Amino acid sequence: MLKDIDQGLPQSLERLFELLRIPSISADPDYAHECRHAANWLKEYLETFNFTTQICETEGHPIILAQELSATDAPHILFYGHYDVQPVDPLELWHTPPFEPAIIKDASGCDVIHGRGSSDDKGQILTFLEACRAIYNQTGQLPVRVTVILEGEEESGGEHLPGFLEVQKNSLHPDMAFICDTDMATPDVPAITAMVRGLVGEEVTIYAANRDLHSGLYGNAARNPIQVLSEMITALRDGQGRVTVPEFYEGVPHIPEEIKSKWQEIGKTDEALLSPIGLKEAAGEKAFKAVEQTWCRPSCEINGISGGYEGAGFKTVIPAKASAKISFRLVGQQDPLKIRKNFREFVKSFIPQDCRVEFESHGASRAGMVSLNGPVLGTVCDALRDEWHCETAIVGSGGAIPVVNDLQRVFGIESFLVGFANVDDCIHSPNEKYNLRSFHKGIRSWVRILYALQTVKL
Repeated sequence: MLKDIDQGLPQSLERLFELLRIPSISADPDYAHECRHAANWLKEYLETFNFTTQICETEGHPIILAQELSATDAPHILFYGHYDVQPVDPLELWHTPPFEPAIIKDASGCDVIHGRGSSDDKGQILTFLEACRAIYNQTGQLPVRVTVILEGEEESGGEHLPGFLEVQKNSLHPDMAFICDTDMATPDVPAITAMVRGLVGEEVTIYAANRDLHSGLYGNAARNPIQVLSEMITALRDGQGRVTVPEFYEGVPHIPEEIKSKWQEIGKTDEALLSPIGLKEAAGEKAFKAVEQTWCRPSCEINGISGGYEGAGFKTVIPAKASAKISFRLVGQQDPLKIRKNFREFVKSFIPQDCRVEFESHGASRAGMVSLNGPVLGTVCDALRDEWHCETAIVGSGGAIPVVNDLQRVFGIESFLVGFANVDDCIHSPNEKYNLRSFHKGIRSWVRILYALQTVKL
């Protein structure tokens, strides 16, 4: 079968190029018909290898739901991807037209697929679907039960996906999810993103006097809300960089040393992460390296401060109010609602009698993390190792990926993020590309993964 994939690579590329030519830009209403064009193309494509497929309407762009469930006694996997793409501006920076895909040589001499959506996410989607196609064409049946959900609004907020999943809650019963929208550890080392962070966003406003005051007339005597705010912010971390909100670290998991040491082996050193942005020293918890601080440790960051006179020149004023936007990135089993409650109590403990505080929420979501000792992770790691001839890296993501949280909340399943992109693929930028090798070996990798999952005991 792998030999058939190798021989059929030109035809796989033709199908990918056909999809890439559709300018399915979800954020621009002028391209709504192209988003539907892409959805219709994918429906027809999936039906050629036995998927039962429907286009599900939303108030925005349609969602594709496709299933091939003939392997009745095998695990049921849900595959998620998105067919919409980012706008192409600025157009003049593209080396070739963004919706006229081509294979070109990059600076290192590697063959790359050039065009908008090649990496994010059409090329990645088709690694999985072309693997399913190859298996079906040879055997007439997939080794596991497969449900495919392809969204058309990921690049414009994904507003309608959560509601769609809720509607499907009682009819779909997947055992696990796979998402192909992430990077390799290096161009030669495959990776599974097993940890994505959650988020709590809070805006704090402290009020004092009933108006701004002249600092000469009221200085010392009147409470300054900027100072109150600053003292609270300063107290958010101790001398070791640890967050001081009560019970903040409850639910933070232990990551095995063998996983963390692999991060250093693949070049995720403090210098590699910080020197490109002009920094040298990891600023968070002193006991952890920079990559650990961003992948597997929770964080507290001050995202903005406002108060007093902020115009040109100088004005001697004591402001009536001061505010800050503060975010917490969460890991493991940290409870975002408990952290919000404890943070607010922490802030209140700094508020003097003459002041009051108001809070505004800016979202709360849990982290996503797969079982590091579970049967699925090890099985997928072995399948990737067999294709790439090196050990798979288990990595984290410093950001939040909403669909992971949605799938956990609705279906109670873990999401395994297996992608074949590279960090230099210029996603969301001009000259987006996807390595031809990533596309080719990505198809082969999914064949290995699907057959390996056939025997997993859940």
